[in-house]
Amino acid sequence: MEIGAKIKRLRLQRGLTQEELADRCELSKGFISLLERDLTSPSIATLTDVLECLGSDLSSFFSERGEEKIVWGKDDMYVKEDEEELRGSITWLVPSAQKNRMEPILVEMEGGGATAVDDPHEGEEFGYVLAGSIRIHLGDRAIRARKDESFYFLPNERHYIENAGKTPARFLWVSTPPSF
Repeated sequence: MEIGAKIKRLRLQRGLTQEELADRCELSKGFISLLERDLTSPSIATLTDVLECLGSDLSSFFSERGEEKIVWGKDDMYVKEDEEELRGSITWLVPSAQKNRMEPILVEMEGGGATAVDDPHEGEEFGYVLAGSIRIHLGDRAIRARKDESFYFLPNERHYIENAGKTPARFLWVSTPPSF
């Protein structure tokens, strides 16, 4: 079995670049490139991490058939900590969401934190503020959303979300198509 080709196929099906997959797995882009060309062999732990970021697991990867997973627990979710720009974390709630039409994430952001600026793209963005308040920057506009409020917009302008307050903010963010 060509492990690298199968990993590449899964990555492309989920619309990820080598760099995006490497970032999610906390590996280098070069390692992912070598892996996909079967020029290196991953350890079982590394292969498990890569497959998890691709919404799969060892059993499904090596079997010809597998049932679609419906429910995910904390152990299935991927968390990325970012203390510099975001000042918090992003949790991918559905690890295999890249292959779906939408991708839900949970964002936890300290005061002064912000997501990366996203360029205009096709699709829709939806969110629900679970705690604190956030400011959605859409083009030249800045719109505030507080706890128990939701937001929805077409991402046809540059956009990002910040926590301009002092208290932590926590919000569910769903993008279609997946872009996180």
